[in-house]
Amino acid sequence: MARCIELAKKGLGNTYPNPLVGAVIVYKDQIIGEDYHHKAGEAHAEVNAINAVKDQELLKKSTIYVSLEPCSHYGKTPPCANLIIDKGIPNVVIGHVDPFAEVAGRGIKKLFEAGCHVRVGVLENECANLNKRFFCFHQKQRPYIILKWAQTADGFIAPGYQNNGEIFWISNAYAKQMVHQWRTQEAAILVGTATALKDNPQLSARHWHGKQPTRLVINRDLQLPETLQIFDQSQPTFIFHDISLNKVSQKNLSYIPIDFSKNVINQILKQLYQENLQSVIIEGGQNTLQHFIDENLWDEARIFESQSKLKSGIKSPKFKTEPSKTLKILDNQLKYHYNED
Repeated sequence: MARCIELAKKGLGNTYPNPLVGAVIVYKDQIIGEDYHHKAGEAHAEVNAINAVKDQELLKKSTIYVSLEPCSHYGKTPPCANLIIDKGIPNVVIGHVDPFAEVAGRGIKKLFEAGCHVRVGVLENECANLNKRFFCFHQKQRPYIILKWAQTADGFIAPGYQNNGEIFWISNAYAKQMVHQWRTQEAAILVGTATALKDNPQLSARHWHGKQPTRLVINRDLQLPETLQIFDQSQPTFIFHDISLNKVSQKNLSYIPIDFSKNVINQILKQLYQENLQSVIIEGGQNTLQHFIDENLWDEARIFESQSKLKSGIKSPKFKTEPSKTLKILDNQLKYHYNED
């Protein structure tokens, strides 16, 4: 099962809206086939692993390990539970039940009824963590929310002065590249008006190979100049503005009205759920990050801390949890926080 998880991680960022799944087929304590779900719309992990077995007759005496319950419904591909049954694989070991309503135990039931010996819950917590985005999306009806910022050793995220349009970098170049890798792994990235105006960010993954995230910008009064890079139409972009204003959407620019007299975050998350965006990185600024913290609408926080000090400026968001783990990125520390509520 650990190998299933290891394989499944290779699909991170490419399988949305599908989950990450790995599959391993064992005969007489030897792996005879393995693979993972590479991309949405393509063959699932079980199909790829079965196709990797050279002697298909061995399947009738083998065990298939899969990190998530095999699907039982027809989507873009046929049900994997049916394929396992058709191939005569007698033993099935499953990491975690699929929370998706179209599956949710039905694949397991189908395998049982076909006479397969099924074991469920092997490395269950690890398999759940593998698909934390997918699980959050289907169980909470909202995307998995990652907060991210960089701060100085004395707790500032930016200087208090305008610096002629130049971005003040706190994290180092390696941390910056890591952030771009993260962007390829998540479905969307969000910033507020102040960050968009002050930093003029591209919100792209230009320093890492992979899919570009959907850009999300809060622009209540539509005051942001359309010369900013976020309006370049190079990747899908949602602009959330006040419901009293009208703005026609263009290619890769979707103008979405929301009611700013009500809970803004909930409206944005509802829209992302409707758009089938399973995860979002909140990259700033301070007010936007703080709103998510205050609403307790976050699942994970990744905070870079440098050794430098500013002594004054914009303070980092107020945060109460202790880091679960810390990594050293040259002269930066990366602290991971997880919301246990």
